[in-house]
Amino acid sequence: MKVEALIFNLIAVFCVVAAAVYGFWSREPIGTTALVLSAGLTGLIGGFFWFVSRRIDARPEDRKDAEIAEGAGELGFFSPASYWPFAIAVGAALTGLGLAFWYFWLIAIGTVALLVTVGGLLFEYYVGQNAQSS
Repeated sequence: MKVEALIFNLIAVFCVVAAAVYGFWSREPIGTTALVLSAGLTGLIGGFFWFVSRRIDARPEDRKDAEIAEGAGELGFFSPASYWPFAIAVGAALTGLGLAFWYFWLIAIGTVALLVTVGGLLFEYYVGQNAQSS
């Protein structure tokens, strides 16, 4: 996690420097605000990664003396085939379309669709044919 923390914190420092230079040269508040907010968000992520990296053992990616074979093995479970991400995208598109044209009925339909599809993705392996039997 130290590598990830370093990357995000360097981006945050770059955004701060870019905001200072941009704000001084252009005197335009919107771009300066966007750069400052970007620095804050990337700094927040970098700070989280740094915080987590102090509490876990060093991974092979974090050690300079690590061998490639040390990183081998199972990385986690990834669903081989699922339609829920597509359904979530459709629900998000409906909600975004409703917000763009300010149609309250479409916003409501999209929000309900998002809640149902996120719940479906969350509980995909707990109900139905994919449920783990005890």
